[in-house]
Amino acid sequence: MNLILDGSLPEGESIPSVRGLASEYQINHLTVSKAYQELVAQGLVEKRRGLGMFVATGAQQTLQQQQASQFLEQELPALLERMSQLNIDPDIVISAINAFKDGKS
Repeated sequence: MNLILDGSLPEGESIPSVRGLASEYQINHLTVSKAYQELVAQGLVEKRRGLGMFVATGAQQTLQQQQASQFLEQELPALLERMSQLNIDPDIVISAINAFKDGKS
C-alpha cells in the first residue's frame, strides 16, 4: 500500500506476481494471495484476466483519504494524550512542526 500511496506504483501499473513477490520475500504464496485479494476487495488493485493485477484508478487518492482519516481518528488523539502526559505545550509542538517544514523546504 505504501508504494501506491507514495506514487512508486502509479495507477494502471502492474504489480508483482503473487509467486514473484512470495519468492522475493521468502513468504508463503498463499499469504501474498490473501493480501492481494484484500487489495482487490478495497478497490485498490484490479485483476485483468490473462494480464495480471494492476493498480486501480483512484487508488492513491483512496489510500490518502483512508490514511488521513486514520491519522485524525486514531493517531492524533494518541499524540495529544501523550503530549498531555508529558505536559508539552501545543505551541511548542507547532513550533517544532514549522521548524521541520522549514528545514525540508
